[in-house]
Amino acid sequence: MTDTPTTSKLIRGRTGPWKIVMGLEIHAQVASKAKLFSGAAVGFGAGPNEQVSLVDAGFPGMLPTLNGHCVEQAVRTGLGLNAQINRRSQFDRKNYFYPDLPTGYQISQLYFPIVGEGVVEVEAEDGSFFNVGIERLHLEQDAGKLIHDLSPTDSYVDLNRAGTALMEIVSRPDIRSPEEAVAYVKKIRTILIYLGTCDGDMEKGNLRADVNVSVCREGQYAKYKATGDFSHLGTRCEIKNVNSFRFISQAINYEARRQIEILEEGGKITQETRLYDATAGETRSMRSKEEAMDYRYFPDPDLLPLELEQAWIDGIKASLPELPDEKRRRLMADYGLSQYDAVVLISERAKADYFEAAAQDTGSGRRDAKLVSNWVTNELSARLAADNLDFSESPVPAAHVAELVALIEEGVISSKIAKEVFDHVWAGEGSPRQVVEARGLVQVNDTGAIEKAVDDIIAANPDKAAAVAEKPQALGWFVGQVMKATGGKANPAAVNDILKARLGL
Repeated sequence: MTDTPTTSKLIRGRTGPWKIVMGLEIHAQVASKAKLFSGAAVGFGAGPNEQVSLVDAGFPGMLPTLNGHCVEQAVRTGLGLNAQINRRSQFDRKNYFYPDLPTGYQISQLYFPIVGEGVVEVEAEDGSFFNVGIERLHLEQDAGKLIHDLSPTDSYVDLNRAGTALMEIVSRPDIRSPEEAVAYVKKIRTILIYLGTCDGDMEKGNLRADVNVSVCREGQYAKYKATGDFSHLGTRCEIKNVNSFRFISQAINYEARRQIEILEEGGKITQETRLYDATAGETRSMRSKEEAMDYRYFPDPDLLPLELEQAWIDGIKASLPELPDEKRRRLMADYGLSQYDAVVLISERAKADYFEAAAQDTGSGRRDAKLVSNWVTNELSARLAADNLDFSESPVPAAHVAELVALIEEGVISSKIAKEVFDHVWAGEGSPRQVVEARGLVQVNDTGAIEKAVDDIIAANPDKAAAVAEKPQALGWFVGQVMKATGGKANPAAVNDILKARLGL
């Protein structure tokens, strides 16, 4: 089986091309201080079983009490996904046995979810856009966790996560490549963080995805598009709990090619649940896929149907922040940014806010938005990433980036000097203007001084000067020498102009 990445919407097998068809179920932990049906705390880093109530532990006679904040967070998310909010929803019991599920059932929503159909616009790597349909979003409680590495003979149960509120966001099978799958998960994560309904921390398991993968011929896919009949799409396998973008892509690549290999050899795909082994780079069978009837779903007798007032929903809608798509379009319109620059900036709300703070009109005119964007997304982003900091934790305030760009625009410093200035600002030596003054980093604009440096270098290198007429690109060598002679402080535009005049170019 080849490990070649799948970068097209078609995979070429031995017997012809195949199409990948995928739908994702994203499990997002609700940003809440308490669990879905109890007052137990939610948080990362607590000791085993330190955040467990009697309800979470499944003690007899304990009744669930719905956390209204979690309901509000689910509605906010649904509105952010351009989805239908169902004013009436219902909680069901999903019955199965597992050691980390002390009640013997999970409270979820099968028949009447809180959020219905919606659509998300996703940016592809090539700058184009595609839509992914949202089938539903429902609330459910998480299970606990089994710990197997503390003893060679025993497993331990930690119920801290048991009862934690999850939003399961189910997409339609609208995703056609590993790259699209990753872009979709990134977009959902960004929306959730903007809304404040999930922190999106995949390392802690607060956002993870189940990926449903199937393959079919192009003709079969065309029949599905024409009829809406899912049977044309082939048998799907579900890859459970993938918690990184890289693993999502790798798991899809492996699973699609595994299925194609089986089908081309005359075999059949068994519907099953699989796990991705990142070390081996392969998916492995976990269990045969149970049908919904195996869970014996029925309405939870301890919870009344949930009925929402339209005025309450409208109030939540009015409180929504500017979402990524709206922000992208506004940054392009208000600041003249390219789509690429705007997409990079809105990938993090704090990054976009930082950019706007640095690019705003301070009375002396708005800064060059493209130049500000470059500094925010390149130099500053790299420094923050190297120190594992978020934009909200930046030691360099937005006003300092604005001042740095102003110094470049005013011709006080060159772009090259600006990087040196930024180093000193990052080190805490003061604002850009203070650093420039303290360290004497003002750009040399004195044409007389530049002319002298140019004349000295030409006089010292007559052979190279004579060769420039036949090889104009050699001018770059002279530019470098002049910049070196002036300590990098000469105005690059003036250097180029004077050199061209002296060398007859």
